Amino acid sequence: TCHAFVGETVVLPCTTSPPGELSLSKSMLYWQIGTERLVHFFQDGQDSLEGQDEKFRGRTSLFQDQMKHGNLSLKISNVQLWDDAEYSCIYRQTESHQTKKSTIKLHVSAPPRIEEPPSPSEQNQIPSGSPTVVPCLAMLPFSFLPLVPLGLWHL
Repeated sequence: TCHAFVGETVVLPCTTSPPGELSLSKSMLYWQIGTERLVHFFQDGQDSLEGQDEKFRGRTSLFQDQMKHGNLSLKISNVQLWDDAEYSCIYRQTESHQTKKSTIKLHVSAPPRIEEPPSPSEQNQIPSGSPTVVPCLAMLPFSFLPLVPLGLWHL
């Protein structure tokens, strides 16, 4: 489970184990909620966001420079209350039809209220408008699954 406040940037972890060179041009990566809501889709070495849920448009990204080494994590910017859900990370190799899947729950809360103004010495430390990146450091190994048709794979 990952936790984030509204307005923050969160990283949902997803890594292959054991890490190795992945052939991104011959694979697909789905980040989705349930079987209907596509959060992010990567195919043939590039993002393919035509079917992306409108609520996530312009707010998701992958670490493309790290993907071939097994980092399939998803970054969501400007987290909103409606982002609170269980996310599935599904990686499929096109040639071998090998599928790996992991799930992670994102819990989103309203930002905490600040009761007292900060003292002058504290004001210089963190600008109030700066975005906060909240990495979720849980390592979730994939489990190998036989190919199971999922609703979004029939795009």
